Amino acid sequence: MFRSIRWRIAVSYILLILVVMFGLVVYLSDLVRKDHLANLRSQLTAEAQLMADALASAPAWDEPDGDLDPVAHRYAEQLSARVTLIGVDGTVLGESHEDRRQMDNHLYRPEVQQALATGQGSSIRFSRTVGYEMMYVAVPVTAGERVMGIARVALPLRQIEANVARLRGTILVAMLFTALGATLLALHIAERTARPVRRLTDVVQRMAAGDLSARLLPTTRDEVGTLTRSLNQMADRLRKTVNTLIEERGRLAAVLDNMADGVVITDSEGCVRLINPAALRLLGIEAETSLDRSLAQVIRDHNIIGLWQQCFEQGEEQVAPVEMDRRGTFLQVIVTPLRDAETGACLVILQDLTRVRQLETVRRDFISNISHELRTPLASLKALVDTLRDGALEDPPAAQRFLDRMEVEVDALTQMVQELLELARIESGQVPLQLALVAVADIVLPPVERLRPQAERAGLRLTIDLSPDLPPILADAQRMQQVLTNLVHNAIKFTPADGQIRVSSFRLRVSSDGEVQPETLNLKPEMLPPGEWVLIAVQDTGVGIPADDIPRIFERFYKADRARSGGGTGLGLAIAKHIVQAHGGRIWAESPSITLRASVEGKGSTFYVALPVP
Repeated sequence: MFRSIRWRIAVSYILLILVVMFGLVVYLSDLVRKDHLANLRSQLTAEAQLMADALASAPAWDEPDGDLDPVAHRYAEQLSARVTLIGVDGTVLGESHEDRRQMDNHLYRPEVQQALATGQGSSIRFSRTVGYEMMYVAVPVTAGERVMGIARVALPLRQIEANVARLRGTILVAMLFTALGATLLALHIAERTARPVRRLTDVVQRMAAGDLSARLLPTTRDEVGTLTRSLNQMADRLRKTVNTLIEERGRLAAVLDNMADGVVITDSEGCVRLINPAALRLLGIEAETSLDRSLAQVIRDHNIIGLWQQCFEQGEEQVAPVEMDRRGTFLQVIVTPLRDAETGACLVILQDLTRVRQLETVRRDFISNISHELRTPLASLKALVDTLRDGALEDPPAAQRFLDRMEVEVDALTQMVQELLELARIESGQVPLQLALVAVADIVLPPVERLRPQAERAGLRLTIDLSPDLPPILADAQRMQQVLTNLVHNAIKFTPADGQIRVSSFRLRVSSDGEVQPETLNLKPEMLPPGEWVLIAVQDTGVGIPADDIPRIFERFYKADRARSGGGTGLGLAIAKHIVQAHGGRIWAESPSITLRASVEGKGSTFYVALPVP
């Protein structure tokens, strides 16, 4: 209850009122009692003085056994009070209410001593004789200069106490009504004072809970009203600041989420406080297992941990390339101290240079391959020219033979340049496709029939197996024939005599859960996205392709077996790959081959071309 400002104010007021009223009752009661006692004292003094004046000539004062009881009784009846007549030696000579012979000597009673000393005395005390509290007033009885005795008048204080008690009761009742009214007033004042504070508290709690639109209309011009207006102004500024921070945080989050580079922020203890999706992808980890864990637990690479330790200890930026052996990922790692943040915080940037390194490798291989491919015909041309210059021109048959050989080498160079130019145009999109609905047979049959004589001369059996339910596809027939020509020609070139080459085509469906229909194709689900496809397969029983060479056979000039590669340029598969991809399709190779409907003897290879069904 006392946690509420309303009750603290109300209880304070109520306690103050009760204390004041209680003090007032005590003060007024005491004041009335004293006033009544003073009036009674004055009354008794006057009555005692009149009685003393009347008894100054009484002869009993001088008699040893003087008896003034009748006098005391007479005055007691007249005054309605207790009358006691005391001799100079303290002997009680007359008593109106008790047997004086049983009474003690009264010489040393306080009022008697005061009367003898000052001419008047009074006291209030409990009388053991009568058994209740009384007021005693005594005056000396004098005859001339001689003190004859003491006249004392006494009245009980019961009436005074009763009057005081009645007055006190009246005051108490008035105090209770006054306290009740004051309590209600205090509660009302406390409620009016606490109500705006409670409203302010509610608004502040709503703001603390995130509702920055909460406001309170000021209804007073006092301190609470000023506080309300100040709070509203603060809330407006806070809302603007928070909105600005939210916008900046949103922009920062968008930048971090869409960055190609990985970003990791660690605190002074090396715990990961922030990690973006790119870093999760590069490191192959999950966000749930990364935040609030040490960098060593998250990255688990000693090279990156070493760079972070150097940055933490030296307070300087550290940059180094790191190769992630297990994943084959090549990273450029930059560790920078965050000087404006907490001491020891670091920013780790992971730049994925894997593709750049692969392109650099391809570039080096391309230069090496094209140098190798150009060196052989150029060396032959050089040798032929030197031979002609050295005298072969004088021998017409030999000269004609050398010229024919030079023409062959020039044709090879010309073919290489043309294929390079065609590959460059296809890669740059400068060769538009003439797309139309084409039957699969129109793509497969012309290249096969054109190359069948070459296969027969090589002692190979070339067969075609086309499914009867093949739908038409949207393709550039001439370009796709070029792809089939290249694949069949390679199969003929790398298949020894008495081998077999089969060109087949099927319709297949890939469901959203990766299931391939028909299942007899035995294809890996990850090869194709969901949808309907036409699959063309060129399968041979040739020498096969080493597993390490399969990922690179579609690169320019790459040859799996240079010793048995024949006279090709090494550009045919690269051109085929780009043509198929331009059609939205997929091309890949497997070795040893996957059997399609019937087994094929030999190790061999299988090249697949998958084109989407429109």
